[in-house]
Amino acid sequence: MSPLERAGLRPRVDKALAAFLATQRTRLLAIDEVLADVADALEDFVLRGGKRLRPAFAYWGYRGAGGADSEQVVAAVSALELVQASALIHDDLMDRSDTRRGEPAVHRRFAIRHADAGWGGAGAGFGDNAALLLGDLALVWSDELLHGSGVEPEDLARARPVFDEMRTEVTVGQYLDVLTQVTGDTTVERASKVARYKSAKYTVERPLLMGAALAGAAPETTASYSGYGLPLGEAFQLRDDVLGVFGDPAQTGKPAGDDLREGKRTYLVAAAHAASGAAERAELARHLGDPALDDTGVERLRAIIRGSGALARTEQRITDLTGAALRALAAADLDGEARSVLLELADAATRRAV
Repeated sequence: MSPLERAGLRPRVDKALAAFLATQRTRLLAIDEVLADVADALEDFVLRGGKRLRPAFAYWGYRGAGGADSEQVVAAVSALELVQASALIHDDLMDRSDTRRGEPAVHRRFAIRHADAGWGGAGAGFGDNAALLLGDLALVWSDELLHGSGVEPEDLARARPVFDEMRTEVTVGQYLDVLTQVTGDTTVERASKVARYKSAKYTVERPLLMGAALAGAAPETTASYSGYGLPLGEAFQLRDDVLGVFGDPAQTGKPAGDDLREGKRTYLVAAAHAASGAAERAELARHLGDPALDDTGVERLRAIIRGSGALARTEQRITDLTGAALRALAAADLDGEARSVLLELADAATRRAV
C-alpha cells in the first residue's frame, strides 16, 4: 500500500478538496455565470493528479505528535494543496511551460479558450492574466479552507504562524529562482538556497511543523521534525531537478529537458558548471535557457552534465540528505504508525514512487 493510502488519506483529501471547490463554484456562479471557466479550471487543476504529498506530511506529523484522526484535520491539511496549486500555476506562467501533468498549463488553457471563442486582443496575454489571477485565487482559498475546516480555534491559532511562514518562504523562494536565472549565478551555494526555500521547506518541513502545531506537539518533537523534514525536502527538490533534465515525459508530464530550456540554475547544473572544463562550461552557458533547444541539444547538455560527474554528485547528495533525515526520524519519539509512514514517505519522496 502506498504511504499516501494509509488511513485512506488520499481519497479523504480529494473529498475535502472536491467539497470545498463545489462550494466555491456556487459562490462564483452567483457573481457571474462566465466564472464557470474559472471554477472548471481550478477544479481540473486541483483534483486532476497530484501526489498529495504535503497533506500527507502534515497529517502524519499531526498523528506522530499524538493528534487524533478527524475529518476536520484532513480538511485543514488539504489547504496545502491549494498553496501547491497556486505555486504551480504561477511557476508554469513564469517558466512559459506549455504543459502540466500532460495537459495544457493554466495560461495555455485560457489562451486556447480565447482562440476558440474568437475574442479580441492577444490570446497569450489573456491567458497570462487569467493564470496570474487564478494562482492568486488558489492562495486566497487556501486560507478559507484552513479556517473553515472545523478545527478548534486554539489549534488553528498554533498552526497559523507556520502556514504563514511557509507561504512567505515559497514566494520569496520563487523570486530567488527567477533572480538566479537572470543573474546567471551558477554556484552550488545559490542553487542550494533556492532549492531550500522554493521547495524543500514547503514540501516537507513546514507541513510537518503545521501538523505538529495542530496537535500541540512538544518542542522536542518539533525539533525532530525539522531535523527530518529540511534535508528530506532538499533531497526531494534535487530528485525533481534530476527528473527535469533526465526524466521520462510520460512520467513527469512535461517535455524532456524542459529545465534546460528554461535556464534553471539547479544544484545539478551548478555542479556541472563547477566541474566541467572551459569548453564544456561555455557550451553549457551558451545553450542553457535557450527555448529553441532541440532534442539533439538536450542530449548534448545531458552528456556534459553526466561527463562532469554532476549527476553522480547530485545522486550522492540525495543519498546523504535522505540519510540525515532518516537518522533524525529514528531519534524522534513518535507514534509507531506515524514513524512507519514517515519512513515510507521519505523513500517515496526521493524515488518518486507516489
